[in-house]
Amino acid sequence: MDAIVQLDDVTRCYGAGDASVDAVANVSLSVQAGEFLSVMGPSGCGKSTLLNLIAGYDDPTSGRVVVAGMDLGSLSERERSNLRARHLGFVVQSFDLLPRLTVDENVLVRLGPIGIRGREARTRTTAVLDKVGISPAAWKRYPAELSGGEQQRVAMARALVAERLLLLADELTGNLDSSSGGRILDLLRDLNAERGMSIVVVTHDAFAATYGHRTVTMRDGRIEHDVGRVGNGRDSSVVSIRKVAALQTERGRDSR
Repeated sequence: MDAIVQLDDVTRCYGAGDASVDAVANVSLSVQAGEFLSVMGPSGCGKSTLLNLIAGYDDPTSGRVVVAGMDLGSLSERERSNLRARHLGFVVQSFDLLPRLTVDENVLVRLGPIGIRGREARTRTTAVLDKVGISPAAWKRYPAELSGGEQQRVAMARALVAERLLLLADELTGNLDSSSGGRILDLLRDLNAERGMSIVVVTHDAFAATYGHRTVTMRDGRIEHDVGRVGNGRDSSVVSIRKVAALQTERGRDSR
């Protein structure tokens, strides 16, 4: 398989001199086409910065980020925007919905830049809203009229409607109850299996991480562990998460 994402010795530093902090430090990481990667770690470990680097919203201080075969450092801001519109979906914790557009308009607006309009755009929009569990009664509401969980599902629909190659998700189940969160995770698993969509999910939730083929843990801006499934299916991914937990426990003992 070819890599859909490649990071080569990437560092992202904020501040200068004694006040400088490496949010991401010397990270090298490959995500293969069709892979479902979970990235775990505590708050402040660099997970969200990693996603912003992959999406081209942030620039590395050093190193190289390649997405869909394109070196982001060589692209203009307009070229990066086109890359995101055509190949990349991004779900963030703050939802990023447009407050003056209704639910269905928030989703429809993602299709115009890639030339999908009219009946096809409407068909895709209604299908994806149904998939993420938004009832037709809510389609003409505005974001402020929705619960946090509903806003998260609309944000998912916006990211999925264009059927892109790569989905990045930052704590996508953080504002959902366990039932709704499980439905979203099941949807991602199905999209990965049926359409070959590559997925990178950042989470602090071990249950959400079990949906990945592979789990990377981060600490202090660095990759601490990179653990793949031990067998086939989600049960084996649970074993992977337990293996990561055991490694972290062992690391804590060694540091005492």
